Amino acid sequence: MLTPWGEKLDKNNILKEYPRPQFKRDSYINLNGAWEFCVSESETEPEEFPESILVPFSPESELSGAKTMPQKKDFLWYRLLSRLPEGFNRGRVLLHFGAVDQIATVYINGAELYTHVGGFTPFSVDLTEALGGDELSIVLRVSDITDAGYHSRGKQKSKRGGIWYTPQSGIWQTVWMESVPERYIKNLSITPHFDRQAVEILVEGEGEGFITLEGERYSFEGGIATIIPIKEMRPWSPDSPYLYDFTVELGEDKAESYFAMRKFSVEADEKGVKRLFLNNQPLFHNGMLDQGYWSDGLLTAPSDEALIYDIALAKEMGFNMLRKHIKLEPMRWYYHCDRLGMLVWQDMPSGGGKYNFFTISTPLVTKRHFKDSHYGLFARKSAEGRQQYYKELKEMISALYNCPCIALWVPFNEGWGQFDAQKAVEMIESMDSTRTIDHASGWHDQFIGETKSWHVYFKPYRFKPDRLGRAVILTEFGGYNHRVEGHAFSQKDFGYKRYESVNSLSYAFRDLYTKEIGPAWKQGLAAAVYTQLSDVEDELNGLVTYDRKVVKISPATVKSIISVDKE
Repeated sequence: MLTPWGEKLDKNNILKEYPRPQFKRDSYINLNGAWEFCVSESETEPEEFPESILVPFSPESELSGAKTMPQKKDFLWYRLLSRLPEGFNRGRVLLHFGAVDQIATVYINGAELYTHVGGFTPFSVDLTEALGGDELSIVLRVSDITDAGYHSRGKQKSKRGGIWYTPQSGIWQTVWMESVPERYIKNLSITPHFDRQAVEILVEGEGEGFITLEGERYSFEGGIATIIPIKEMRPWSPDSPYLYDFTVELGEDKAESYFAMRKFSVEADEKGVKRLFLNNQPLFHNGMLDQGYWSDGLLTAPSDEALIYDIALAKEMGFNMLRKHIKLEPMRWYYHCDRLGMLVWQDMPSGGGKYNFFTISTPLVTKRHFKDSHYGLFARKSAEGRQQYYKELKEMISALYNCPCIALWVPFNEGWGQFDAQKAVEMIESMDSTRTIDHASGWHDQFIGETKSWHVYFKPYRFKPDRLGRAVILTEFGGYNHRVEGHAFSQKDFGYKRYESVNSLSYAFRDLYTKEIGPAWKQGLAAAVYTQLSDVEDELNGLVTYDRKVVKISPATVKSIISVDKE
């Protein structure tokens, strides 16, 4: 099933846009495109690579062009033979992977340099010592056991169906290189201080440098935060997503970046009801669940325009928030949310062992919550797996910290591999004190934090204030199903309520907001997340089809329906 962008994919020009807009240099080589490819049971590099694959599409996806589908016991081998352009090497050469699922080992010119574990977070490798000249051989070995272990896997399942999707493996985000001087900017950390009307910028690197912002030049010392006042502050919001551009110079290295002035908090409104606040004002987060799956690329969007389409469609429908569900996106997706004005709730991809149906389903009916220190009950017996979760959680927070659009972190969903949520919250807060946290989306509330989260599908939603005085957020609801023939993935049909016609779907959708969400907002509901933006495989509960070719209810109609503050 091809999307409109998959239909016109240029194999020689795949996702060529600069992949990291908040840390941009003029030194850039995009390595997407045709790589040599081999699937083998051997851990040893094969002598021949008989196939070709289009990177960064995983072999299981239609757009990859791969003919061999890997099994759990297999290793995926990638090879790219290239040559560095004359004058490209300025001192150090860095190789970047947006994401590789799950365990990736990098070999450069025959030398093993690095192994990264975790299928959703970016990583980089310094190639300099292995180069020896301009000739370059990049070999990548990947193993992926999907749900047979404890690693983060998100919605992938070896036996797909219902809310679980086709597993994928290998490279699934952009691969690229850049060259930097011996002394260079290693990272940027950007923290807006809204109430102080200032921004804090920490540059990782050695020595002194300069930040240029709004025509002014400010000196900094590498590793020491610099506080810069914002003279005429323009707050960022979904209605006015203003971004401040700035540049950083450290010796001969220069990078471009941006930030926004905004503040997220949980406060009491004028009636004493806890709400989500943006820039010291209450804001109802009116959102959709967004799985980020594509009918032709699976986890990988076929183009930058496709990424923009989903966000722009949600904006056109009147939503101000997307909950990125159990997945990390390429950095360009967050950039488009930043510039278009879309709040993001960011889920941590779920992992652990095989989930106990009783654990993950019973609370939907009984409302019973379990203590998440019972590791066996939550499929978290492996101590090594629990440590791996923390490692990947830290990598996610580090990778996305600077993104203005991210308003809330979700470390666990519906008990899928949940454990010690209090510790996870403390870890997030130690890295980022500027955002709200939903510690247990749906259920298995540990009675901590600033929010009370619940999912409701099988009965009408009726607001109840939280007995601990936390902000109440409805983090999943709806899931209304409508099948559009010719645009469905299979003959299977999953959803929480099925409607045979567009008219019946539209009327039911209207009733949902006018009779449940609107009244609940007036009583104190702080956020609502409708399931969902697009169909995904058997799930036909999206407002747009899986191939993105049919919008089921017109955006104007959706916008008129979901406004909770209309009389």
